[in-house]
Amino acid sequence: MRLFQKRNLTTEEKTKKRKDILLLSLSGLLLALAFPPLWFHSLIFVGLIPYFIVLEKRETLAEINRATYFMAFIFSLFTVYWVGGFTVGKDYYLMISGFVLLFFNPLLFLIASTLFYFALKVFSRKVAMLLFPFFWVCYEYCYSLTDFQFPWLTLGNSQSKFLFFIQLADIVGVYGLSLIILFSNLFFFISYRHYLKRSNYRIPLTIALLLVILPIIYGVIKVNSFKESEKKIHVGLIQPDLDPYEKWSGGNLNEITGMYLSLSREAVAKKAELVIWPETALPVYLLSGQYIENLDSIRNFVSASKVSLLTGMPHFISYLKNEKTPSDAKYSQAGDFYYTNYNAILLFTPESFKIQSYKKMKLVPFGEHTPFADQLPFLGDLIKWGVGIGGWNIGKDTVNFKLEISPPKVDYALGETQSTNNQELTTNINAVVCYESIFPELIAAFAQRGSEMIAVVTNDSWYGNTSGPYQHKEISVLRAVENRRSVVRAANGGISCIINPIGVTVAETKMYTKDVLVGTVSLNSEKTFYTLHPFLVPVTSSVISLWVFGIFILFKLKAKFKG
Repeated sequence: MRLFQKRNLTTEEKTKKRKDILLLSLSGLLLALAFPPLWFHSLIFVGLIPYFIVLEKRETLAEINRATYFMAFIFSLFTVYWVGGFTVGKDYYLMISGFVLLFFNPLLFLIASTLFYFALKVFSRKVAMLLFPFFWVCYEYCYSLTDFQFPWLTLGNSQSKFLFFIQLADIVGVYGLSLIILFSNLFFFISYRHYLKRSNYRIPLTIALLLVILPIIYGVIKVNSFKESEKKIHVGLIQPDLDPYEKWSGGNLNEITGMYLSLSREAVAKKAELVIWPETALPVYLLSGQYIENLDSIRNFVSASKVSLLTGMPHFISYLKNEKTPSDAKYSQAGDFYYTNYNAILLFTPESFKIQSYKKMKLVPFGEHTPFADQLPFLGDLIKWGVGIGGWNIGKDTVNFKLEISPPKVDYALGETQSTNNQELTTNINAVVCYESIFPELIAAFAQRGSEMIAVVTNDSWYGNTSGPYQHKEISVLRAVENRRSVVRAANGGISCIINPIGVTVAETKMYTKDVLVGTVSLNSEKTFYTLHPFLVPVTSSVISLWVFGIFILFKLKAKFKG
């Protein structure tokens, strides 16, 4: 048997193969063009039609998955090409990880296509196609789970500039937007097929159009009836534009601290009541007891300015021998003690000597945490990022920061006040680190616990002036709309910005500039339907998918016992 001999294709088969490749490439490109920073967002509503044309002809699991992988590879190639930091090219491990991701990322799309194959075996092709959108959303949700999580290409993430369409996210969330997008693609495709067959194409066409138009109508009503909360705070965002590689290679800590404080004083001069520094603002464990001078400089600034300071910062906790240590604590042979270290956020307030902290819960696979290193510790030693920021511990709790703003203090000589508020303001805000902002359920959990504003501290400078920083910023727009919260982003090299609760970016900085952005931000305690029910769409889609998988297994078992 010549098992591995390549079969010669007929001319007709070669033509069909080339046509399929073109159609699959077209789908991948259309989806990619819909994502930032290109802004052809409307293409997402038809981008899957060429893929569906190919999919409806495929019968075997191998044929279906090959087509899906190729389409997904093209889609990934033109959207997340930047992950390896190839344009910067200073860390080979980062580049290798990015290269691997380009080939690994399309594999996750096979969850949807495999479920589609299962559906084909137990239902008609029409029913299987109608179930396909649920399978896709199931894949998107699954990609947000496990240590390999990277739900960057969720279809709803492409629509941040389609202001009216995304307003429905306060009910259905970003996964609900994906589901609408998928069904609109499907019904446009069905209409196209009916048109070719000279049958009634108007009904599926009408359904497809309604799937787009009805959310827009809802969005128009929401946007036009939007009223900002009267409870506000003046926020100053510090963008230092430090080279992240040079910072972590041992730059002058006193100079870096002085630069941050100088920019922060500019923000205070512009009436900022809360100053925010970006992710890992200083490349040290500030509270470890070894950097008293820098810590005192920060405390003195906060005390003298009467403002609060929120900053991304590495955080280190050590445990004595007689203390109970967390299960994920690491042992230092040199110091003979156990410790945990985190990519964290600290809040300094003028009212209290106590420093509030939040520890990052969603770590970047390979970049910050080696997948399954907790279960297989040797993996953490084998795979390390060269800049020395990998191996963080995982935070365990959605901590909100309690912030108190004092009443305005009038300088009668100058006739000026420092605060924009007429009375003492107390609020809860949540802050997340960089990559965490792409997880909708995580942000909803903070809002459920009373957060009134979302802060994101980030550093996207690893990836150069590519699509990555723009995509990352736009994903925050969805978090604002889902929870009707203002979002403020303090980024090392950009994009720092203020986004209002309907998803409008009211102010932003340029990439790779040193800047101070100060603006008034509304605080909101409303809990949207999505905030209260963030798992409704993804879990429903997953349950439907599991149901189909279960029926497929039952059919297989039944056939086996019959045989």
